[in-house]
Amino acid sequence: MTNTELVLNMLAEVAATDISVARQPKGLHEATEVAKEGANTAKIAREQLEKSTGKSVISPLNAKHLGQVELKELEG
Repeated sequence: MTNTELVLNMLAEVAATDISVARQPKGLHEATEVAKEGANTAKIAREQLEKSTGKSVISPLNAKHLGQVELKELEG
């Protein structure tokens, strides 16, 4: 994941938490709706950033391989 992907993920989590605190959802259905709204907040931010930069935010990188890439760079 890139820094941008991580930040957007964090935005989704923080937005969902803030919405949950404000609404105090009761039950799984309401909590699911809150989570979806948090994710939608990050989606809108991602789409706006992609529109502004003209390139996709999504990368093929993942956290599982980041440590290996850094280790290879240090060894090389």
